[in-house]
Amino acid sequence: MDPVMALAGLGVGVVVGLTGMGGGALMTPILVLFFGIPPLAAVSSDLAASAVMKPFGGWVHARRGTVNWALVRWLCLGSVPAAFTGVLIMRALGDGESVQDVVRVALGVALMLAVVGLLIKAYTGRNRNKQDVAEEITIRPVPTVLLGALGGVVVGMTSVGSGSLIIVILLALYPMLRPNDLVGTDLVQAIPLVAAAALGHAIFGDLKLDLAAAVLVGSVPGVLIGARLSSRAPAGVVRAALVIVLIASALKLFEVPTAVVGAVVAAATVAAVVIAIRRRSTVSAGVPAPPAEPVGAALTGWDQSQDRRTEDETDAKGAQSQ
Repeated sequence: MDPVMALAGLGVGVVVGLTGMGGGALMTPILVLFFGIPPLAAVSSDLAASAVMKPFGGWVHARRGTVNWALVRWLCLGSVPAAFTGVLIMRALGDGESVQDVVRVALGVALMLAVVGLLIKAYTGRNRNKQDVAEEITIRPVPTVLLGALGGVVVGMTSVGSGSLIIVILLALYPMLRPNDLVGTDLVQAIPLVAAAALGHAIFGDLKLDLAAAVLVGSVPGVLIGARLSSRAPAGVVRAALVIVLIASALKLFEVPTAVVGAVVAAATVAAVVIAIRRRSTVSAGVPAPPAEPVGAALTGWDQSQDRRTEDETDAKGAQSQ
């Protein structure tokens, strides 16, 4: 078991705990690009690790009641058989270098789709109603099953999409879903999805248990750490970092020269910093500063107006006595 790989799993787990997505989109490229793992083995091992990691988040949401079980059923109806189909498609393409190239390109495309999905989710989430009130939604079975099937094929082929892609399309189909219900539903439906895809790869002998174990050793505690930090870390910072990492990974999978990748990452980083500074300055300009409080007022709960009323009553009594 490679301790460096376990450390990489820890970092990815923290990102998943913070953002609710990015497991396959980060771990599989890391295995391929930095550890030299063949793409098929990386995909299957990451799927096996995700099948163990995702129930931790799904269990928390199920206990809190933030899972739409009807949506989960319709999604799984399409995604579970489609996950096997994705594996069969990869096996039908043949063995050797050609399959590895197809998986590499498909993974790069999936990462770019995940980037687009993250940006759309950030934009729509900023403009949505922030009320935390659950509203009734009308289930649309056919589009939901087709969504699950599409996600199942992509996940079966690349291990990417069970969170980044499906959660965005869910938001488009059911915009009235609360953010918590959206994440909880996506996490729970992803459990049988990634389990089916991992089983399909295991049947064909692609699964490497030592790789999956190394990823799990780091990713499970990483998810727990990320979940604890999620209430404190700025979501915008984490999302920007995730987008930059995904773009860099996709470009490397497309075999773009390292100099070009570095330039793109630098430009994306500068753009993210500029946007963050402008947003912070806008918020600061639009929110008036709170009035100054006397020292200790916040701790004692003492209202300064009480002192003024007492002084006015004393002056009034003095005037009457005179």
